[in-house]
Amino acid sequence: MKNASWLALVCLAASLPAHAETFKPIELKDQELANLRGRYVLPGRIVSFGIVMTSTWQNANGEVIGATSTLQIQQSTIKPQFHVSMIDEKGSGSTTSGAAPAGNGTVTGGSGLNSTEGVTQVVRAAGDNNTAYNNVDIKVTKANQAPATQPQGQVLAAGQTLVGKNGAGSLSVSSTGAGVQLNINASNNQGSSVQRLAQGGLMQNSTLLGNGNHVNNITSLNVVMRESVPTAASLNGSLDQLKGLRTFGY
Repeated sequence: MKNASWLALVCLAASLPAHAETFKPIELKDQELANLRGRYVLPGRIVSFGIVMTSTWQNANGEVIGATSTLQIQQSTIKPQFHVSMIDEKGSGSTTSGAAPAGNGTVTGGSGLNSTEGVTQVVRAAGDNNTAYNNVDIKVTKANQAPATQPQGQVLAAGQTLVGKNGAGSLSVSSTGAGVQLNINASNNQGSSVQRLAQGGLMQNSTLLGNGNHVNNITSLNVVMRESVPTAASLNGSLDQLKGLRTFGY
């Protein structure tokens, strides 16, 4: 019996590579990971999926221009649609001379930002007392049914562009076959902002050329997954596997 055990060990050792790195981890390429998208979500587990994109620009006078675009998909959804709510807030007149001075900053380069993949967050500033915030938030909760929500705002149809304007600047929200984009061009040469969700990537890019501006680009992905309750069949299968360990002394 001992001779048989030793023979098995010798055969196993001979089959291993000399450097003994049988289970050495390797890095997967992005193309390989892209093909695995969605493979490990069990059917029927996703109850609801939603996207909320918000872009706002506040100038030195406190005026705010922006928009919130939302998409909610669940089992009862017939046709997924983005709904847009415009943001238009009056200023507090924080500057002492009325209108804020024109921005005179200069930012060069950045042409390659339009061809990036994945999540790209950029802030370029050529002024003083500015703040810019880019953020992507992913929330996964568990529930047996989707939360009751009422779509707010105007429906954004494919190929449509919604616009808005006030003292802070002009805004456009557009939908194309590739995705959704929120653009803000601040008044008085203060800068610009773009937030785009398209072709599997997310871009959040803010350029500030003046002073005293506050810019926010925020995207939130919300997923509701059904509670996983083990069935009798799955429990019996696990117990049968455990019973097999008894023959090995466990």
